[in-house]
Amino acid sequence: MIKNRMMHLVFSLLGLSLSASAMAAPAAHGIAMHGDLKYPADFTHFDYTNPDAPKGGKVRLSALGSFDSLNSHILKGRPASSLGLLFDTLTDNSEDEAFSQYGLIAESMEVPEDRRWIIFNLRPQARFHDGSPVTADDVKFSLEILKSKGHPFYRSYFGSVGKVEVLGKHRVKFSFEGGENREMPLIIGQMPILPKDWWANREFDETTLDFPLGSGPYRIKEIDPGRSITYERVKDYWGRDLPVNKGRYNFDEIRIDYYRDATVALEAFKAGEFDFNQENVAKNWATAYDIPALHNGQIIKEGIAHEQGTGMQGFVFNTRRPMFSDPRVREALGLLFDFEWTNKTLFYDAYTRSNSYFSNTELASSGLPQGEELAILERYRDQLPAELFIKPFTLPVTNGDGNIRPNLRQALGLLKQAGWQLKDKKLVDRDGQPMTFEILLVQPTFERVVLPYTRNLEKLGIEVSVRTVDTSQYKNRLDQFDFDMVVGSFGQSLSPGNEQRDFWSSRVADEQGSRNLMGIKNPVIDDLIELVIAAPDRASLVARTRALDRALLWHHYVIPNWHIAQHRIVYWNKFGHPKIAPRYALGFYTWWVDADKAAKLKKP
Repeated sequence: MIKNRMMHLVFSLLGLSLSASAMAAPAAHGIAMHGDLKYPADFTHFDYTNPDAPKGGKVRLSALGSFDSLNSHILKGRPASSLGLLFDTLTDNSEDEAFSQYGLIAESMEVPEDRRWIIFNLRPQARFHDGSPVTADDVKFSLEILKSKGHPFYRSYFGSVGKVEVLGKHRVKFSFEGGENREMPLIIGQMPILPKDWWANREFDETTLDFPLGSGPYRIKEIDPGRSITYERVKDYWGRDLPVNKGRYNFDEIRIDYYRDATVALEAFKAGEFDFNQENVAKNWATAYDIPALHNGQIIKEGIAHEQGTGMQGFVFNTRRPMFSDPRVREALGLLFDFEWTNKTLFYDAYTRSNSYFSNTELASSGLPQGEELAILERYRDQLPAELFIKPFTLPVTNGDGNIRPNLRQALGLLKQAGWQLKDKKLVDRDGQPMTFEILLVQPTFERVVLPYTRNLEKLGIEVSVRTVDTSQYKNRLDQFDFDMVVGSFGQSLSPGNEQRDFWSSRVADEQGSRNLMGIKNPVIDDLIELVIAAPDRASLVARTRALDRALLWHHYVIPNWHIAQHRIVYWNKFGHPKIAPRYALGFYTWWVDADKAAKLKKP
């Protein structure tokens, strides 16, 4: 306090002003997006971990497809699963708060009130796996290489970083530009820290099967390229006793085997080839595990409720295609998806229809816009659909018997408004060109959902083909936006921010590898994204996110699918896990192998 007064006195005598952002900021052990941190400076572990969890044991997991690279930071190649286990970040998030970060590599952080910059004070004991120290030079290198040669996502996500300065061996400062962005100090904390020296003689933007050097809780033990990767716990891991890590990363070995598709993987699980499966297919959840191992307790089947956002999954229109450029066409095609029939016939009524990009959270829009949300949208009234202000957004509902004649009539009316007409049982445009497109899939199990939808489309003279390709071809086609329609998923946190640029902004619509699959180029949505990023408090974040949500919904960029607010997991009975589950994640890496259970377990 005395020091700050003296600084003010000196600057006053010199006729200068001292802004809040130029003043020294107190060092803190963590930072919350909005509000206060849950855990104090002297916390010893997160509530949802067991600090006494035993270390040891081997775990086998599964992945689909294949891999040809151990570099997960670039656009090229198909990186192996779970490479993030190799790399520590400056901070780590708690999974029972909306968005709070606590020191990992960083021992403390200094952030001014306006959050225009952040200084990270690194832990001197932080080490890479070869014993070399993690320094501020490595931190600066990581940002620069990720932005210049990394995946396009990083250029967007870290786009507001104007300058990075090394202030000492263990002290580094990031300064931000481009308007208010209170999330940036937390965003930078999530950056994986890469060893500058290790990359000095390597091409960062090329695929590689060299084992990367990291500083995290695991290192790669061995690979069978394209078929399996095995991680081993770093026994002398420098950060094993930190509060953010206590009770986590307990498995000695994690092996991930690759399978051709989900059906093959399911049979492999039941045969005991891997230990843990997160089930995403409702039919499998209802019927596929009715085997002796489940009934005798060798396999545990468990639904764990959660409070995390379920985001948006849907049939994604590529609006770069002229036939999908008119929102009336997109709305019409949405009318032909019979969710009620699909849910009853295929999903055992397991799902809820998603009517928001931020489903299962307070961020989801509903009813009519009010208060701050309405005030925001009013600025763009002449650029938004008029219905947005007078009608709640709703999705078509059927009685579930497969008869959708009312929807067909409504869809045809919208298509006629957009210049399409039925001619000789074909839907054609003004030039007589028929509407025909392809739905691209990567999972054969989704064909049973898509094919009934295509039959409804055919009733209006629309010719649709369904093509299922392997993961490599699928990734390449999505990266290049070489598709008409795909099933896309856009996960959302409870604190949306910079990632929204990569989802919906105009500036990444033509950037290969971006997640703006729809090709959205809408100045209103661009503005709403920036408002979300600049939200000064939680109440404003909620209002601004609802405004963005409503604008996305009313432009009909996707045909919304469904969601479920629980983790559906099935596992061989060899695990222990904490009594408290994290509110906003599954928390698998807080589990451990129970030696007694594992000894009794007899797999097929």
